[in-house]
Amino acid sequence: MTPTRRVPSPVLVALQFALVLALVFATRWPVPTRAWPATLFLLAVAVVLGAWTLGYNRWGNFNIRPELRRGARLVTGGPYRHIRHPMYASVLLGVGALVVADARPWRIVLLVALLVVLMLKAAREEEYLRAAFPDYAAYASRTWRLVPFVY
Repeated sequence: MTPTRRVPSPVLVALQFALVLALVFATRWPVPTRAWPATLFLLAVAVVLGAWTLGYNRWGNFNIRPELRRGARLVTGGPYRHIRHPMYASVLLGVGALVVADARPWRIVLLVALLVVLMLKAAREEEYLRAAFPDYAAYASRTWRLVPFVY
């Protein structure tokens, strides 16, 4: 996609939040008992991964938009040692837990749409990281984008 035909970053962020909110607020409560184990497991993994990522990355370095903040630094330790986008993984795990709890087909479609939006954001972010940090290409070649040993 050429730079002039890209989806603007604020639109990607708005889509991300709209999809997450749609999935959160459209979840049927209470969660069926049969869905509790998987739902709780995925939520726990999402919270641990998100907290680990936020704890490892300093606040001034974190940005909801794919553009880098002024003075950004390349983080390659902690969860970033294994995957390049642990916050996106955390969001997908957390919202995925809600889809497991209430797996109506349209909710699965929304989860896939969220995955697409986050991958567009990740690709854009990686362009900025490659331009800003000469070591990024080597780092990217030895880490997974979102799921260790898969993608």
